[in-house]
Amino acid sequence: MTIQTAIQLPEEVFERLKLLADATGQTPTDFISEAILEHIEDLEDVMRAEEVLRKIEAGESRTYTLEEVERRLGLDS
Repeated sequence: MTIQTAIQLPEEVFERLKLLADATGQTPTDFISEAILEHIEDLEDVMRAEEVLRKIEAGESRTYTLEEVERRLGLDS
C-alpha cells in the first residue's frame, strides 16, 4: 500500500530533480522516495549504534577484539 503526500521544493531543486529523472528514465517520485528511504535507514543505523554504545558504557554489553573472535571461532591458527 502506498500513501500519497505532498512536499514543497524550491523550483531550482525540482528542475534538477526532473532533469535527472528524465535522463535516467525514472520519475521525480522515484528519486524522492529513494532519498527519504535512505535517510530513514541512515538515521535508524545511528540510533542502533547509539543504543549499542549506551549498553557498552553502562556495562550491559562488551566488545571483542579481532583476536578474541578468531580464537573463539577457531580461526587463530
